[in-house]
Amino acid sequence: MEGETMAETVPGKVGHALISVSDKRGLDSFARRLHQLGIVLYSTGGTRSFLESNGIPVLDIAAYTGFPEVMDGRLKTLHPKIFGGILARRDRTGDQAVMEEHQIVPFDLVVVNLYPFQETVAREGVTVGEAIEQIDIGGPSLLRAAAKNHAWVSVVTDPSDYDRVAGELEQRGVVAFETRRRLAGRCYAHTAAYDAAIAEYFRGLERSQEDAVGTAEGQWPEKMELSLHRVAELRYGENPHQPAAVYRLGSIPGALVDAKQLHGKELSYNNLLDLESALSISHGFAQPAAVVIKHNNPCGAAVGHKLYWACRKAFAGDPVSAFGGIVGLNRMVDAQTAQFLCEPGLFVEAVVAPEFSREAMEILTTKPKWRDSVRLMATGNWTQDRQEIEYRFLRGGVLVQHADRGNSDPSQWRAVTEVPMADELMEDITFAWEMVRHVKSNAIVLATDASLVGVGAGQMSRVDSVEIAIQKAGERSRGSVLASDAFFPFPDSIDKAAAAGVVAIIQPGGSRKDEEVIAACNRHRIPMLFTGHRHFKH
Repeated sequence: MEGETMAETVPGKVGHALISVSDKRGLDSFARRLHQLGIVLYSTGGTRSFLESNGIPVLDIAAYTGFPEVMDGRLKTLHPKIFGGILARRDRTGDQAVMEEHQIVPFDLVVVNLYPFQETVAREGVTVGEAIEQIDIGGPSLLRAAAKNHAWVSVVTDPSDYDRVAGELEQRGVVAFETRRRLAGRCYAHTAAYDAAIAEYFRGLERSQEDAVGTAEGQWPEKMELSLHRVAELRYGENPHQPAAVYRLGSIPGALVDAKQLHGKELSYNNLLDLESALSISHGFAQPAAVVIKHNNPCGAAVGHKLYWACRKAFAGDPVSAFGGIVGLNRMVDAQTAQFLCEPGLFVEAVVAPEFSREAMEILTTKPKWRDSVRLMATGNWTQDRQEIEYRFLRGGVLVQHADRGNSDPSQWRAVTEVPMADELMEDITFAWEMVRHVKSNAIVLATDASLVGVGAGQMSRVDSVEIAIQKAGERSRGSVLASDAFFPFPDSIDKAAAAGVVAIIQPGGSRKDEEVIAACNRHRIPMLFTGHRHFKH
């Protein structure tokens, strides 16, 4: 009778296991423990060869189904004798009768992880054809089937679960229902993340096509899938009473979440926020560059012909605020730069750079004040896509935008004052305009010698930011250039800048009072450029 309980079945007991994995970490030990428990193992091509090479008995899926692997491995597990063995309800006489009639083996344990699609598309130069071949078909189907029937079947997608599953079978003879249900949830998260990565890849292809044919930007898909993979749990969030973790979103070469921590204490939530800012700013420059971050704003930044010199200039920008800051560098840290960072009076919480030389590591990890605490983060090669997507989470929603990249082409800037911009000021003007995009609005920066000397950030009025930047710069205001992330609503900021000795200004323009602002610059004989692009950072 349909629905009748089969007394001989035991939920969670494992007699037969199907194993087909691309990630073979820990598989030999896990499979050997299963074999020692008397569990019969079935597997496909590459996984079967791996198990056999490790001396573990395994049966060939193709021999069991009577159908060979074909189409270069595209078709191997999509067969009723496999899915029937996974989906069969052990307490239904009808299901059991079908299994007996068709000689279907009940698979009680399914161990599958998927083709490395995300790793493949992250490689430089990978073709669309290569990416398509890494879209797994049979794997997700096996996983979803096993997870659906978790009342009887255990499904394992992650090598980190091997020990728990084998341990429960060794100690209890079954995998507990709570474990099977947890594994089912992990399985669906795994397949959802996989599908989300594929969907994002195809969205990227669409964006590339739109660029190629000149389609207007701003067309967003109706649905977007975000797949987050936990990298680490953190000690706490912005404050000690807030639990926190860091997750990976996608796969971007040089991303902070994949950086190697070479030295120092555990990273905090605030460290990661500041490190991300330091990384982004320093890699915005082609020349050797250094930036010092404090509370997610740059308090010092500079470029130079050598990393050491850029670093020294960056710390000179605001030495008081730089104490205990986060340092971002866009070149390998060499011994000379490392020696500077260890000078008396300097202390930083963390340094992020593409890599550290052996000499630099020896210097930075043996100095007494660095030995135990300062974090050293190596990101490897960095890529900065001009259409990198940014997400800001709201309560119940998400804001999505292209990151604020590009728009710094000096050929597009417009001189609006009677006094022309002197050629010798262009390096500082260009540097200041690149930096102001990274400061919280209302943002004002003062720069000289391609380095920050004053920053005004996060104020409710622009004139307040001007005053703060001037105060920070002190006497260094004289001869400096000023960049503003948005237009000046009134000419009062120009008057204050002139009194402090500012010699040139760059801003987006677009105020109703632009003519008054231009007139103020003309009175003070200060050249000014309009860029036509705003750089708010909220």
